[in-house]
Amino acid sequence: MVEILAENLSGKTVMGDDGAELGLLYNITMRMKTGQLGHLIVDPGERGVNADFEVDAHGHYLVPVSNVQAVKDHIVVRR
Repeated sequence: MVEILAENLSGKTVMGDDGAELGLLYNITMRMKTGQLGHLIVDPGERGVNADFEVDAHGHYLVPVSNVQAVKDHIVVRR
């Protein structure tokens, strides 16, 4: 399994599996007791794409980590 440091993910473009650009990765949540990752917090910026994800109080998309399909030049998530 390839290791990717969280600091290398910050600011990466997050795209839907349909090719739509959802925004930039803002942060990642983690459950403190288990260390299990919870959500990618995606800043949509001015895009305003209807991403069908839960939205936090700041307008960021909360994308479940289980939706991540690929991490390379950008992060691809299942919509």
